[in-house]
Amino acid sequence: MRSLSRRQMLEESMLATAALSAAALSATAQASYADETSTGNPSNRVRVAVLGCRIRGKQHVAELAKVADCEIAYVCDPDRDLAAELAAVVEQQQGKAPLAVQDMRRVFDDKTVDAVFIATPNHWHALAAIWAMQSGKDAYVEKPVSHNISEGRRIVQASRKYNRICQGGTQNRSNMALAEAIDYMQAGKLGDVKLARSIIYGRRGSIGPKGNYEVPANVDYDLFQGPAPLSPLTRKTLHYDWHWDWQTGNGELGNNNIHSIDICRWGLGLTGLCRSAISYGGRFGYQDAGETPNTQVCIFDYGDKTIISETRGLKSDPFREGFTGGWLFHGTEGSIAGNSLFDHDGKLVSTFKATRKSENHFANFIGAVRSRKREDLNAEITQGHLSTALCHIGNISWRLGREAATAEIRDQLGKLTIDDHAKETLDRTTGHLADNEVDLNTTQLVLGAVLYPDSDKETFIDNPQADTFLTRPYRHPFVVPSESDV
Repeated sequence: MRSLSRRQMLEESMLATAALSAAALSATAQASYADETSTGNPSNRVRVAVLGCRIRGKQHVAELAKVADCEIAYVCDPDRDLAAELAAVVEQQQGKAPLAVQDMRRVFDDKTVDAVFIATPNHWHALAAIWAMQSGKDAYVEKPVSHNISEGRRIVQASRKYNRICQGGTQNRSNMALAEAIDYMQAGKLGDVKLARSIIYGRRGSIGPKGNYEVPANVDYDLFQGPAPLSPLTRKTLHYDWHWDWQTGNGELGNNNIHSIDICRWGLGLTGLCRSAISYGGRFGYQDAGETPNTQVCIFDYGDKTIISETRGLKSDPFREGFTGGWLFHGTEGSIAGNSLFDHDGKLVSTFKATRKSENHFANFIGAVRSRKREDLNAEITQGHLSTALCHIGNISWRLGREAATAEIRDQLGKLTIDDHAKETLDRTTGHLADNEVDLNTTQLVLGAVLYPDSDKETFIDNPQADTFLTRPYRHPFVVPSESDV
């Protein structure tokens, strides 16, 4: 058994307590949402469409059931069976069936639709949002809000140009107890806070061997691929496993780590892109059709503050007992884990409680649709873009990397201002891989390129190779417009 440092033992105690507190607060928050449902006032009704009808689309429908005076007029998915299935759920929920369509452009052509909820695969997020806003509709965009950095900025520009309300799907921004914790930090009460950790551990198995597979007959594959190339299906499962294909997804970093990275950036009060970034990791434990890493560490350096994100997809012990995912802030006057405050000895001081009512994130968006006030949004699209961009930067670093010995990676991390935290993270990562019988002498980690973003231009400094990942070639007519064409 590997020995734990004092800091690790304190973290273990803190995080177990924080997990229990978070669960209790979540139950209270869910109960408080119930009174947001009403019989509805037709004169105040907002007609919406849900784009994407699988896991997240179903969750959107369930959340919208709690929102007063909101009618789901359309559900849309290239898989006609999924659209029909969700339409039946909506009919039972609201007493009126929505139209089920495969092509989202039918939604955009309907001037009676006020807003769209985008729960498509990642590669569709930006174009769907931009097309919606160009057609006079407001847009709620699931995380990550874009498939690449340029797309995120185009969404922000479209929101401004067309004066549309646009919210990112980082739901923790509507957690008012967490907002109190952030306010506490930003008031200086946690002292000097230089480090935040974003942790996502969740086992994921192989998606099967790479090959040529038949597209299900109920799917319009041209619409499914949209902005991506119309290349053959190389994985067994069309749905969900697109996350692990660079053409359509952004790996686990963009899938789940985006939530806690967003909170880390929010808590540290960070604006713009980082000063530098580096990522290392790999896809270990199996050979399959997936392309993205299942083990990945990213270090985002903002000068006097740093975010370290960790992603694990193999069987793993929790980061600390009872804590498999979330965020952790270390300050000179204590630490915050989840919504809880701890002293230097890891003793719980208090759990933050909302002085303002926690709000259904979907209701918050609908409220802003009605008020036409961008400042009413808890997760205005600019914030979603900047947090998503960090995930893209981490992935670009890894994709530009090369296999390297652990000693070389350790030397590279030694050049960072937080080398002790960075090296400790590397030690835990290599130990985790050893526990999964990964021999790093024969299957090495990929050491990513050190990247230096230009925050104003949202490009990379003196790195044309990295700049090629800022956007992508698009397939007509599914073209995300350039800055001048938004």
